[in-house]
Amino acid sequence: MTITLTWLSHASWLIQLDQHRVLLDPFFADNPAAHVTAEDFTDVSHVLVSHGHFDHVADVEAVARAAKATIVTNFEISAWYGEKGFGEGDLPAPIGMNLGGRIELPFGEVQLVPALHSSGLPDGRYGGTAGGFILRAGGKTVYFACDTAFFSDMRFYAGGADVAVLPIGDLFTMGVRDSVQATRLIEPKVVLPTHYDTWPPIQQDAEDWAKRVQAETSAKPVVLPVGGQFTID
Repeated sequence: MTITLTWLSHASWLIQLDQHRVLLDPFFADNPAAHVTAEDFTDVSHVLVSHGHFDHVADVEAVARAAKATIVTNFEISAWYGEKGFGEGDLPAPIGMNLGGRIELPFGEVQLVPALHSSGLPDGRYGGTAGGFILRAGGKTVYFACDTAFFSDMRFYAGGADVAVLPIGDLFTMGVRDSVQATRLIEPKVVLPTHYDTWPPIQQDAEDWAKRVQAETSAKPVVLPVGGQFTID
């Protein structure tokens, strides 16, 4: 199986696993860094949602309705989408998980793992506990830390991952320093930055981050431009 990751800006990723196309935290509307819209993803089969903040759910409903895609998220957010009609007619029912849980999907195994972050929904509703995702497919492991602070249990869940995707934006998530520390702890083969440069408060020098990763860890840093792709060997 070939796994290709495409950074769509902010914390949004397209994950291509052979014929399967999966979106993580689609945020295109009101995103000044995005080069795509929900209409570009009418062929995805699943949408992974890490938590309820607007910059992670803004385009979930539009994509899932157009693509008839299955939403995979925590229990509270899955119930929120259920109230919006998902699970009725030709819209697949959302899959609600909780931290530590795993599920086998057509493209591989998905595990919802802890993240240290808040998770309110755009309408003020409680959004459950924020999480990250570990994807295991084709003998490869990809860790999407999603929005989180640094914490030592990352090593337990994601240690030795083939690829780790870590936030570097600071202010709302861990920044460069803690991301380098997390990389040192997790020891992935490859690490990619996410959740940065969308707005000035989270602007970062990703090339400087990459130099620090290279100097201070065993991982290979890969900095993608918006729309750039990385294929896992």
